[in-house]
Amino acid sequence: MNNKTLHLFALGIALSLAGPASGTALRYAEDQAPGIINPLFTTSMSEARVNELLFDGLFTDDRDLASTPALVDNWELAEDKLSMTLSLKPDLYWQDGTPLSTKDVVFTIEAMKNPKTLSSEAGRVEWIKSAEALSSQQLRLTFNQPEFQPQDKLFFKIVPSHAFDSTTVRRGDDFRTKPVGTGPYQFISYNPDNSITYRRNTDYRDSVGIPELVMREVNDKNYQAKLMLFESMEALIRVLPRDLAVLQNNRLVELYPYQTNSWWYTGFNLTRAPFNEPKVRAALAHMVDVEALLAPVGTGAVLSGPFVKSSPYYNHDVAPVSADPFLAGGYLEEAGFEQGPDGWQRDGEVLTLQLSAPKAVEDAQEIVLNLQAQLQQNGVSVTVEFLDEAEWKARIWRNRDFDMLLSQWSFDRNEDVRDQFHSKGARNFGSYTNEKVDDLLDRARNSSDPYEKKMLLREAHRVIHEDHPMIFLWTLDSYAALNTKISQVAIHPFYFFTYVSSWRMK
Repeated sequence: MNNKTLHLFALGIALSLAGPASGTALRYAEDQAPGIINPLFTTSMSEARVNELLFDGLFTDDRDLASTPALVDNWELAEDKLSMTLSLKPDLYWQDGTPLSTKDVVFTIEAMKNPKTLSSEAGRVEWIKSAEALSSQQLRLTFNQPEFQPQDKLFFKIVPSHAFDSTTVRRGDDFRTKPVGTGPYQFISYNPDNSITYRRNTDYRDSVGIPELVMREVNDKNYQAKLMLFESMEALIRVLPRDLAVLQNNRLVELYPYQTNSWWYTGFNLTRAPFNEPKVRAALAHMVDVEALLAPVGTGAVLSGPFVKSSPYYNHDVAPVSADPFLAGGYLEEAGFEQGPDGWQRDGEVLTLQLSAPKAVEDAQEIVLNLQAQLQQNGVSVTVEFLDEAEWKARIWRNRDFDMLLSQWSFDRNEDVRDQFHSKGARNFGSYTNEKVDDLLDRARNSSDPYEKKMLLREAHRVIHEDHPMIFLWTLDSYAALNTKISQVAIHPFYFFTYVSSWRMK
């Protein structure tokens, strides 16, 4: 097959993936369509992006990433900072025509706090002691501790109370495929090709510029850039590094650099031997050449702890773990291992682990296979598995059935890592426990002094780094690509679609 034939073959596949052209719709690609639409159960960035389109929080970010009211008209913080009274904007409606009321806000908070709901977002409301509707438009939030800027934490999405039977919300409820929100777009349909159609909400509080959005599932990222070049897609969330040059040189494509508040890691299951031993974790960390893992997937900053380098909480005095096989071997010997013909072993058993990764995470396969090769070259026997969304949530989130995993975390500007590293954290599925870290995270969350909070979290960074509950990898440099017919584009670094209502299509 010659180059021309290959080009035509790729073109045919790309156009078949793209579906029919549309003059009024913005089509964007996701590696995998969201399996569920319900902001109480968000576990992937594709789901978070859908939430931005369909739902609102009480507050949102303005263009300077400062809190600004979304559903709220006005608010007053009590003098003791232990409660807050909020009034909703008048004449707000759910997309099925039902008026929005404080009952919906109270319901959302209580559903997230309900342990039977098993909300992945429960940590976002832990700090709220209670929510009380004073009238249909006014409510009072009471806090566990004094809160000096509670609006910065009130970004979680509000769901309609009338769509559920009780505050015990389940992933399998009908809402997951029939969502109703108050956001700039309204869910229209799941389509046979696994795409999702959204239409602008004509009752939205702001003018929405683009009439229709279509999310298209394109599993192979190699074809996503081709869809842009063939004008069969109007937006790419993240451009692969190898595609940057060709898209940058195309007069119909505009690239938008943006910073993310996300980082990659490999995590250990600290309830399983031998990963419950600090020296074994340290040894495995020193077997990994992070720069070599990063090179094939893009550019970025290698990290030493649970914050991105631009964060005020990143401890720049803590250096990333370096690849050092000699040091790794020393740690394993201290842990009672010796190197045999089949690799490192102890008590006649070879050091073996299974490395798990989600299928839906872009670049996961390449990273996992390279990581497997690095560990095996250092005498560790490694098997790999790639889990679909349902398996990941069951095996990793619920049952915590894994040895070592590859994944990524994404945060808003609050950068609250308590859920990941506190012994009681809802997302601490590695079962990491350190009393000092618990104390530091608790004090940081409750601190009203920005300098004190910064120092507490930098110290938490240092202690977590020394414990090696994870091998911290990197935060990637990111670029989005949009067709030049899309104007007035502003991209939120954490969620992408926060400002989509202002976008326009020529």
